[in-house]
Amino acid sequence: MKQNLLSILLFCMSCSSPKHFHNSPSGDGGVRGGPFDKEGHRGCRGLMPENTIPAMIKALDLGVTTLEMDIAITKDKQPVLSHEPWFAQDITTKPDGTYMKDLEERRFVIYWMTYDQVKTFDVGMKPHPRFPQQQKMKVVKPLLTDVIDSCEAHAKETNRALPWYNIETKTDPALDSVFHPMPMEFVDLLMSVILKKGIEQRTIIQSFDFRTLQYLHQKYPSIKTSMLIEGVDKRSFDEQIKALGFTPTIYSPEYTLVNDDVVKKCHQQNIRIVPWTVNDKPTIDSLKKMGVDGIITDYPDLF
Repeated sequence: MKQNLLSILLFCMSCSSPKHFHNSPSGDGGVRGGPFDKEGHRGCRGLMPENTIPAMIKALDLGVTTLEMDIAITKDKQPVLSHEPWFAQDITTKPDGTYMKDLEERRFVIYWMTYDQVKTFDVGMKPHPRFPQQQKMKVVKPLLTDVIDSCEAHAKETNRALPWYNIETKTDPALDSVFHPMPMEFVDLLMSVILKKGIEQRTIIQSFDFRTLQYLHQKYPSIKTSMLIEGVDKRSFDEQIKALGFTPTIYSPEYTLVNDDVVKKCHQQNIRIVPWTVNDKPTIDSLKKMGVDGIITDYPDLF
């Protein structure tokens, strides 16, 4: 009788894994074997103005698992969505209604501006030279806190699984304390929002700057990490992992670096592999056949 009760107890425990793992792109808590992770790059940059609330909402409606986004920090220490630490000329209309020009964009650094100043610039009306399908609209760079509130509310209203957030720290040693805070302060400011909003179990922090990941791993060890790898990085996979100094949750290379050997090495070390940025269906299908665990794309409708 005791043996039967023990068997029943063990069976029930095996069926009741933590809820946040079921809808997780990391499946079993950050390792191989979870559902395929469909990530919308900057929301859905191919279809909507990048790193904006409408882009994130559209990505959710297209069924993404994870919302990929980038963070800059304002003068008044607020995390705001932006790929560059300045207002990029490709997407920006200045407060006076004129377009940002290439030679002037770096005069408008987000770290030198309060958020009240940031939100006077439009980033949705200028036609994007590389994304002609983008829907044009008046929209501003949003605060991370507003993005989370909007996406959580939309997911609940549409009765879909709550999204994951793959958030990139836009830091560079050459720009420290000039275009952004030092890595430790940057991470702390970002994590203060994530923890306040209670989304830490659905958050991945990614970066090309390993300093932010190393600090995150030390101070916030429960947060999932993704090491971003440029296509020009000539180091071997083992050398890259050694440079990071710990095993990340995710290895996220430029997609042309992915081959069977890299996928195998990731899975041998219990690391998920999620390449970027894949914008055509044949390549998505080819990478899935190789065994990647997810894909980041500007066009989530391709999924």
